[in-house]
Amino acid sequence: MAGTTTRSIIPATAMWNDVNENRFRPKLMRGLLSALGFAGILWPSLALPTFRLEGPARGLSAQILNHDRFGAGALKDALTQIESELPLLYVAPDILRAGALAARRVSEEALGGSDPGEQDHQLEAVSARVRSALLLNPADSFLWLELYSDDIARNGFSLSSASYLNQSYITGPREGWIALRRNRLALAAFPLIGETLQERIVLEFSGLVDGNFLQQAIINLTTVGWNERYRLLASVERVDIQSRETFARRLMQDGVKLNVPGVEIDERPWR
Repeated sequence: MAGTTTRSIIPATAMWNDVNENRFRPKLMRGLLSALGFAGILWPSLALPTFRLEGPARGLSAQILNHDRFGAGALKDALTQIESELPLLYVAPDILRAGALAARRVSEEALGGSDPGEQDHQLEAVSARVRSALLLNPADSFLWLELYSDDIARNGFSLSSASYLNQSYITGPREGWIALRRNRLALAAFPLIGETLQERIVLEFSGLVDGNFLQQAIINLTTVGWNERYRLLASVERVDIQSRETFARRLMQDGVKLNVPGVEIDERPWR
């Protein structure tokens, strides 16, 4: 009798579970579809500010990197607009990059009249923006250079700042517009830098000559790179002969008497 009762209960329980599952499944599906529908409605309102700001942000970054002049307060107003319209859900890397560059430029313009404590506070704020931008775009060579520049301005040269500089070379080893600023900053700390990074700096210098950025190469050589002049000149040997000859003539015109590898220039005035 007990066995009969058990056999009758098991099918009834299974049938009850099936009924509950069949009733619950449509409710679950309706809930999921409602959630997806709500997300579909919510997403454009949260993401739209990113799409609206992304184009102007790229344009602003290009203007800053091109050293364009801005009207009084114009750059600060642009930075305020970026901050006020930052999306809640998704921020494009270009927007954070523009914000970091704008904040740096505004800070540079304001540093002249501020006390040392305020200067340090502003540099720290700019550095925080650069770090945030790098979290979204760790391959941005220029931002790594900016982080290096800000760090040595606040704390002096250190192993951590050297790692930022090294990362800039790793992510953008042959970007001429970055090299124009980076090579000078790197040569200023050349004796404190490891051999591998030194090689990258020297190679970049020869790239300036090869790319016909001769005036910048000469300035770097005769100022921050003067103690390393023989090593820098030796690196130019890998550059084509025409660029080397032009470089040698420009050095001679500037009154710098140095031998460029593989180049002989007749200094006689009648030739």
